[in-house]
Amino acid sequence: MPHEIEVKFRIENLAVLTQAVKRALFKQITLSTHERNSLYDLPGQKLRKRGELLRLRKYGATWVLTHKAKGKAGRHKARVELETRVENGQQMDAILRALGFAPTFRYEKYRAEWSDGTGHVVLDETPIGNFGEIEGPSRWIDRTARALGITPAHYITQTYAELFFAWKRATRSKATEMTFRALRKKKGV
Repeated sequence: MPHEIEVKFRIENLAVLTQAVKRALFKQITLSTHERNSLYDLPGQKLRKRGELLRLRKYGATWVLTHKAKGKAGRHKARVELETRVENGQQMDAILRALGFAPTFRYEKYRAEWSDGTGHVVLDETPIGNFGEIEGPSRWIDRTARALGITPAHYITQTYAELFFAWKRATRSKATEMTFRALRKKKGV
């Protein structure tokens, strides 16, 4: 089964980090592209309580359905991840709802993807700040992080939902979703 191993980190200066990624000889796979995500769960939050996630994502024009199993968070977050492209996102939403699932959280970002052939670095502009992710083999993640000037002390293993709810508590925001509209922010702000 496909295994996802990753860390997130805060990006203080997106332009500086982008230059560091280029200097580390990563090739850009996608330009910054709008991404919308909806997390689904059953009544009683059964998936969340088990540490699982079911997500329907629209990245540009591409729809992807993803299931993430309960993971292990040490220095890196690791878990089984299954995903498949979906031809029609609205129909997939209708199927999930017909099966008893309902959207429980929405979040969006602008994501640029980079790769060196071994793993990926993504740069995300979100309504609560800029974050990066490094995904690949554990040792490769640490080497890549060092090359980008990121120390293990800066590693984040939380999901975007967890980051949003921590941000919400810290700012006392009344927003219920991590979207630019809900937080009245524009890309790059």
